[in-house]
Amino acid sequence: MLTAIAIDDEPRALEVVEVHASRVPFLDLKATFTDAFEAIPYLQQNKVDLLFLDIKMPDISGIEFINILQKAPMVVFTTAYSEYAVKGFELDAIDYLLKPFSLARFTKACNKALELSQLGKENTSDFIFLKTGYEEEKVLFDDILYIEAEGNYMSFILKNKKLLSRQNISETLSSLPANQFVRIHRSYVVAINKIQKITRQAVWIAGNEISVGASYEDKLMEIREKLKK
Repeated sequence: MLTAIAIDDEPRALEVVEVHASRVPFLDLKATFTDAFEAIPYLQQNKVDLLFLDIKMPDISGIEFINILQKAPMVVFTTAYSEYAVKGFELDAIDYLLKPFSLARFTKACNKALELSQLGKENTSDFIFLKTGYEEEKVLFDDILYIEAEGNYMSFILKNKKLLSRQNISETLSSLPANQFVRIHRSYVVAINKIQKITRQAVWIAGNEISVGASYEDKLMEIREKLKK
């Protein structure tokens, strides 16, 4: 079961999400909000797997909202403006629903979220397979130094080479063990045990300085605690 919330400044749009959600057996829509700022305490205090989020809202855009969250759930953007699609996927949304969307299209997005959620839970191995072009290459977690978003691809910086895989950062995080990797920037995920030095605004891995995003500064404390163990 996936728990979800929806944010949209238009009540009618939220009603559509509610109706569609009621038809998806593995989705539990817990709450809806017309004010994005009212959703922040809920996200901080409750487990939310999936967020349906409008992009064009009056006080804050969905894109800005994602950037201020310390820890965002999986996101499906919903909007009437197709020009936001590319920007949405750059922000690692798992899907993009163009209004008005059908139940079938809504369900497809939910299925993708469920698959990503299950992938993260089932991953108890010490490796992943990365799709690179028409091939899949086995990569040990211990060989990964850090990962950088590059457009529609993720660049995996390994001990001895670099691999490009077509996926977004949400999909990447879902495939990695949370106790070994942490996101420190909208574009970077790092291997915790490969960190050589930490300052207030950056970490160093293999001699490379990697910036810490302003909204991820709390992660530094988390990293320090994990490095002590």
